[in-house]
Amino acid sequence: MPLYEYELCEGECKVCGGSFTLNRPLSAPPLTQCPACKKPVRKVISAFTTPHKLKPLSVTDAKKAGFQVYKRLGKGEYERQ
Repeated sequence: MPLYEYELCEGECKVCGGSFTLNRPLSAPPLTQCPACKKPVRKVISAFTTPHKLKPLSVTDAKKAGFQVYKRLGKGEYERQ
């Protein structure tokens, strides 16, 4: 489930602090009120993270994961390992 960030449209709140993050399914209806203080809210566009550096799979790891591994023999020629 994705994380969504929300902020109050107007004013402040001691309960929610004016902004909050919720884990909501994609099929959920749009949130229009804060669950804590019931004031109107809007969804905030937020940044997301991706892995910065991924280690390449070894041939053994790729085979264990169900991938077919091929070795290049020449231009346009491959052999299944």
